[in-house]
Amino acid sequence: MNSEVAISQRMSQIKACVIIPTYNNHKTLQRVVDGVLMYTSHVIVVNDGSTDSTKEILDSYPQITIIHISKNQGKGNALREGFKKAKQLLYEYAITIDSDGQHYPDDIPVFLDALEEAGKPILLIGSRNMNQDGVPKKSSFGNKFSNFWFWFETGIQLEDTQSGYRLYPLQFIPNRYFTKKFEFEIEVIVRTAWKNIEVKNVPIKILYDPNERVTHFRPFTDFTRISILNTILVVITLLYIKPRNFLLSFKKKSFKAFVREDILANSDSNLKKSFSIALGVFVGIAPFWGFQTVIAISLAIFLRWNKALAFAFSNISIPPMIPFIILGSLKVGSCFVSEKISIIPENKITFAFVQNHLVQYVVGSFVLAIITAIIFGIASYLLLSFFKKTSK
Repeated sequence: MNSEVAISQRMSQIKACVIIPTYNNHKTLQRVVDGVLMYTSHVIVVNDGSTDSTKEILDSYPQITIIHISKNQGKGNALREGFKKAKQLLYEYAITIDSDGQHYPDDIPVFLDALEEAGKPILLIGSRNMNQDGVPKKSSFGNKFSNFWFWFETGIQLEDTQSGYRLYPLQFIPNRYFTKKFEFEIEVIVRTAWKNIEVKNVPIKILYDPNERVTHFRPFTDFTRISILNTILVVITLLYIKPRNFLLSFKKKSFKAFVREDILANSDSNLKKSFSIALGVFVGIAPFWGFQTVIAISLAIFLRWNKALAFAFSNISIPPMIPFIILGSLKVGSCFVSEKISIIPENKITFAFVQNHLVQYVVGSFVLAIITAIIFGIASYLLLSFFKKTSK
């Protein structure tokens, strides 16, 4: 009992509570609540519109915080309501535990130990042994599927991303979400990882009792919702998160470090470097104003080319160069457009002037971008080959 008292004190010191979302789990709910109360009185139970005897069971626990939702809206919504209430009560961490009896409350110290060892805000996910007897094969497959996409979207490799036994740093998770169902637990860990909060597994025990356990996971519907969410997260990853992370790391480099590390010492072949430079030049000159950086880095990531070189050379369209690029595009475009203006006032190129000759400019800019990219690509390949020979 002394160890349980010590754990309760540790929970109070770090301002942590336990959130239990529940929906029609009357067979196991009381056992779960009693087990958690052995370690802490800081408990929030969210009754997500249960139609069984859940309300009557919870009425016997006046010492805990209970949230009743009139109509079932999904586990994600229950967790969101639990997080909101925990923040209102000034908790800084929340341990979530499922009410279906598969989790052991005596694993709570595992999360506290890992949090104290980290010494910083961290999101912890209980890692289950998915190979033990009684674990449904569909659960094992779904977990592997989820692990892969989590790695793709964050670069973090985990053994278990679907366990509901977790510790959340409440001040560092998102405030608004897209989802309310089972896919919420994927969204929250991905978006928290995007905020550069460490996400880590800790080992936990599990109990799969087919006579007690009730699952509300609908394989087709929920798997479809998860797939849609992952599609959205992948798009955001490629178009925003990876370019953002790259730019943040790139800004820390000096010009000498860029030349030494990304041009000369980079392990990419000279051909790949040249293609990357050509890509950057093409995107920088083509009429993608305002989106050059995102497009250049995203294409480099997709093609697995050198992101640093593609980004650096996409900046060929820096302000001093813009008038020359527009003028060159208009002159080149005059060779391909039937309705054109052949005499271009070099000192009077305004935005209105470009608007009036938009087709000529767009066609010319793409042609100029292709020609310039080819020139830069060939020249860079020859120069890189020369430096490689002289360095031997």
